[in-house]
Formats: sequence, C-alpha cells, structure tokens
Amino acid sequence: MWTVAQLARDLAAGKTTSRSLVEQALARIADPAGEGARAFLKVYAETARAEADFSDRLRRSGAVRSPVEGLPVSVKDLFDLAGDVTRAGSKILAGAPPAKADAPAVARLRAAGAVIVGRTNMVEFAFGAAGLNPHYGTPKNPWDRKTGRVPGGSTSGGAVAQADGMCAMALGSDTRGSIRQPAALCGVAGFKPTAARVPREGAFPLSYTMDSIGPLASTIECCAAYDAVLAGEPADALPEWPARGLRLLVPKSSVLEDLDREVAAAFENALARLARAGVLVVERPVPAFDRQGEYFRNGGISGVEAYHVHRPRLDRLGEYDPRVAKRITMGEQLSGADYVELVRLRASFIREVEALAAPFDAIVMPTAPCVAPTIEEVDASDEAYFRWNLRILRNTGLANFLDGCAATLPCHEPGSAPVGFMVCGPAGSDRRLLAVAAAIERALTRD
Repeated sequence: MWTVAQLARDLAAGKTTSRSLVEQALARIADPAGEGARAFLKVYAETARAEADFSDRLRRSGAVRSPVEGLPVSVKDLFDLAGDVTRAGSKILAGAPPAKADAPAVARLRAAGAVIVGRTNMVEFAFGAAGLNPHYGTPKNPWDRKTGRVPGGSTSGGAVAQADGMCAMALGSDTRGSIRQPAALCGVAGFKPTAARVPREGAFPLSYTMDSIGPLASTIECCAAYDAVLAGEPADALPEWPARGLRLLVPKSSVLEDLDREVAAAFENALARLARAGVLVVERPVPAFDRQGEYFRNGGISGVEAYHVHRPRLDRLGEYDPRVAKRITMGEQLSGADYVELVRLRASFIREVEALAAPFDAIVMPTAPCVAPTIEEVDASDEAYFRWNLRILRNTGLANFLDGCAATLPCHEPGSAPVGFMVCGPAGSDRRLLAVAAAIERALTRD
C-alpha cells in the first residue's frame, strides 16, 4: 500500500513522478477485474494528468508545496468541486446546479498539491453504515471479493479505492463512524477529527452537529499528514512517541460484548502485544457507553438534523433509497423538547467520559464488533439491513457523541478478515491522539 512518507521520498529522489503515480491510480480504477466502476462515480482522468504534470514541473524547479505534493487522492461524492454537481450518492440531486467553488477541504488539498483523481461512491446522503447504494451499485470489499462483502459506509467507495491502490488518500466524512467503519472493514487506517477541526462548508450535511471531515489512508502517519492539510496547520511530522509507558483505557461495557470471533481474537491479541511492548492496559467500567439507546433514539441529534436537511424534498421521498428514506423520516418523531434533552444529555455524557478518560492517553476498543458481512445477507430484508446497520456502527458513534477524535488502524493478521483497533480521545486532542495511535501502530507492526 502507498504511504505518504515512502512516496515523498521516491518523488524527491526522482524514482517516480506524480504523473506515474496518477497513471497507476487511473489504471487501477479502470481495471475491469477491480471495483473502480463501482467505487468511483466520476473520474477526472485528463484533469488529474494535467495537475500531475504541473506538480512534476514545480518539483523540478525546486518547489514542493507540502508532504502530499503530487499524490493522487479521491473525494467523497458529498464534497463540492467547482463546476461539478454534488449528488451525495443520490439521483435526486443529479439536476442540481454545479458547485460554484470547491469545498474548503478540497481547496486545501489542491493548494497542498494533491491531485484529485475522482469522486467516490457513498451511501445515499451518507445515511448508512453497511455501504449499500441501490442507485449506483455497491463496491465490494477488497477482502474476500469473490464472496462479495460490504465495504462499510457511508464512505464506501473511498475505503475500497484506498484499499485497492486507486488513491493515496480518500477524503471522507464521519457522522457516526462513516470514515472509521469502512476503513476498519476494508483493512486501512482512518481518522475522524474533532468536528470543528476541518471546515464543513461545501460538504452536503447529514448532521450539522455531528459531521466531521477526515482521511482514509494506508497508515496513521499518512492520516496525520492529510489531517494537517485539511486543518490548515503546518505540515509538521508527528512526534515519534514510544509505546512503552502509554496508558490505555479499555471500557468494560457493551463495546466489548457480542464480538465476532475474529474481532475478539484480533483485539485481545493486539492488547497482549501492546502489553508486551510496555503499554499499561487498564480495563474499567464506563457506564455512559451502555446508554446508546437513549443517545440515538429515532436517530438522535443526527436524525432530527437530517430530517431538517431533507424536509424540502419530502415530496420526492419515493425516489430515495427506501432504507435511507425510512431513517430520515424517523427524525420527525423527535420534538423540539426531545432535541434539547439530547443536547443536555450529550453535555453530561462528555463530562462523565472525559473525567474517566483523564488519567489515560486514549480509550481503545474494536472499531466494529464484526467483520464485513456479505452484501447478500445485509440486503436480504429490511430487518437484516437495519440489524446490520446498528451492529456495524455500534462502537464508532460514541466518539461522535463525545465530540471527540478517533482513529482506526488494522490489527488483524495478514490475509485474515480485516479488524479495526480504535483509539479515541476528547475534543481538541487531535494531534496528540494521532501520535498515540501512531505509537500503537508501530508497536503492533514491529511485534
């Protein structure tokens, strides 16, 4: 898999060019044996080649705009790109006016020299955890593709594109796990920043309160490089903290219950390896994590806000994915008083969890309690779909409700079902959390 550090070294040494990397990405997208046709909704082949050539000319003249200069990236279909229609994975918006400007996140990537190769598929309006899209097709998970497994959602195409080498980074959004779930199920890294860290203008909203914008990439350090660009911060490398001495809180709660055998084994093995590396792993009750039924009733804060977003189009609800439509209309069942109570409950939750987490460097748990199920079993019925949807997003949504930041990194054995190891921190601790996650990643890789 491509890493930012290795590609930057190769570009600096003249071992490759941006044009060569873009051609490789475009070839992977176009490969009829792959998933490019379903992972991407639009490919910018000629524009990407021109941008890559410009990057190469700049480099030859001694100008390098950032560590991600010249690297091919993809963009989730809910981001505005100037001159393009933003469909957000839906056919309802196909006739909408083209965007007048790039979303700030996209503009920052361009300014850093990243080369955008295309727009990736997603769950319609980002409202789903499995990754299914009946309008444009569902890209198959790179693991066990013959069987046909879900990629996770809602950043489904981005996760598949990243895992399959169609880009060096996939720009995604995360409202209740939409970066981390597909990253975990497809075996790559992903980072959900504190919601306010990256501007959300120009990204079609699911929830004004919960939406976050972040990267899916090969490693945590790759995610950190793109996070700095997206947040408009200096491109400083993460400090290389040793794993020895880190203090990790494992929540003794529902997040550890009902795990797939593969997930339980990979997570326990990762904890054992970290302990051998000198990490202090402490299991402690976190009662607040067991009240998700209250936090997300009828969709919770996100459900109410999604209903508000889509209220002008309720007369066209029959054109939506019926399962997305059902989730949107659930938001109508929550009153203004219910919304206020949820906001107050969230504030209490944040205080309680931050107090419990204060003595630790991070909270860790399995990113998803399951490995990727098959598309067939998820799509078998509405009951199956919603059951799998809740199962996949069970753990990740807690970080959004915390208004925190969270990273996922692979912890499974090579060749086995992908399993994600999630590292969570409070709001505003993004770079510190990434440094902790990178230390964990190095310890697991070196063990």
